[in-house]
Amino acid sequence: MLTRRRVFGLGAASLIADFLPQSAFGQSKYPERSIKLVIPFAPGGITDTVGRLWADKMKSSLGQVYIENQAGAGGLVGGATVARAQPDGYTILLGTVATHLHIPSASGAAPYNAATDLAPISILVTSSLAVAINPGLPAQTLTELIAYAKANPGKLSCGSTGAGSMSHLAGELFKSLAGTADIVTAPYKGAGPALSDVISGHIAMTVSNVTGHMLDLHRSGKIRMLAVTSPARLSAAPDIPTAVESGLPGMIAQSFAGLFAPAGTPKSIVEQISAATRVAMADDELRQKLIASGFEPYSDSSPESAGRFVEEEIGRLTPLIKAIGLKLG
Repeated sequence: MLTRRRVFGLGAASLIADFLPQSAFGQSKYPERSIKLVIPFAPGGITDTVGRLWADKMKSSLGQVYIENQAGAGGLVGGATVARAQPDGYTILLGTVATHLHIPSASGAAPYNAATDLAPISILVTSSLAVAINPGLPAQTLTELIAYAKANPGKLSCGSTGAGSMSHLAGELFKSLAGTADIVTAPYKGAGPALSDVISGHIAMTVSNVTGHMLDLHRSGKIRMLAVTSPARLSAAPDIPTAVESGLPGMIAQSFAGLFAPAGTPKSIVEQISAATRVAMADDELRQKLIASGFEPYSDSSPESAGRFVEEEIGRLTPLIKAIGLKLG
């Protein structure tokens, strides 16, 4: 039989339970172990840099975050790994334009649907591209480059970092908007080889991601960056105009790097990671490191705003992918 005191004690315990977090009654508290960040590209690339800087900043709020590089199929391998992972917050993707736009739009049988299989957490950075030329070319502006290309049809080659890359798409967008379809696209295995051939004069130009290395080459006079493809001038290079203000409306092309979880991950966990990320991205030291590397930090990204951002980028570039008939498999 329950005594009066026992009944009162049970009632008080029930009342207290309503105000205590569930973790106090034996349920798990996130995170209880290390978090894996899947970077769908090889170590050493620009995406890898962003991921490692973010992971290091998470130590104080989320604990240990370890990196797992899963390169392959232009980002498809890593994207599929996270899309199929347990939705418990312990496997996160550092997603990019490749994992969210190129694969769904240009792959015949992608193993996941980025729109439904991956939940947005935060956008970390955006990354512009730049139209860069050999300094021996008689063009000081984008307008002069277009005029020169039209006056010398078929004589210019533009280096890109492979079929389906943002470099390739931006180069095709430039040719379309400038009316210079006879500029020859020269595919390379990376931005480094393309830039080397621009410096040597083997090719006339490239449209490549802006990096700290590329900015150094521009400042030393080894290449000439005529315009960037971002909506606004870059914090790291405010002297270089945008392609839009240089006379090419619609010439906006940018990459992004953001965090995505498997669909079905509890909203509370997604919000927790996003909140910790917002704090980290407001750190001046981290922002300066990213800016020096050619990135624009995206400091106030929520899951909702990250989702809208990705939708807008998909809407901007999908028509171009379809127009050039890009197929990745």
